[in-house]
Amino acid sequence: MLDWKHFAAGAALALAMNAQAATPAPEALRAEVFAAERAFARSMAERDFAAFGRHIADDSVFFAGRQTLRGRDAVLAGWKAFFDDSAAPFSWEPDQVEVLASGQLALSTGPVRNPQGEVVARFNSIWQRQGDGRWLVIFDKGSPPDPPAPKERPLSP
Repeated sequence: MLDWKHFAAGAALALAMNAQAATPAPEALRAEVFAAERAFARSMAERDFAAFGRHIADDSVFFAGRQTLRGRDAVLAGWKAFFDDSAAPFSWEPDQVEVLASGQLALSTGPVRNPQGEVVARFNSIWQRQGDGRWLVIFDKGSPPDPPAPKERPLSP
């Protein structure tokens, strides 16, 4: 006869295995965040404010210079002006994504370009994986662009 200790141990093992199987592999998660960030950036390029809003968590925090935009409604209000003209005032694309081992949070970062294609800043976004598997931005903050790589010096004879 099965006693409660064995049943509880078996149930705990099954739950742990199920939770482990439910978290995709790290590379798959990174690919998901790269895709989410690219779709987010595409919303700006395509001037699709509704699509932009679908990437932002309800409790998000975006930094806009010295101002902090707290919550989805404030972020959308603060970013609406960037969508008013027919041409995007800037663009961005991720060049690096890292995901926590838990598979619940990720950082994406990359260059921000002006309409002429010059790098003018770097974006840094924190994404949170939702229960349905979608990734939403919860924190966003720009920073100055990376400094240029030092030039190699010729070797002296």
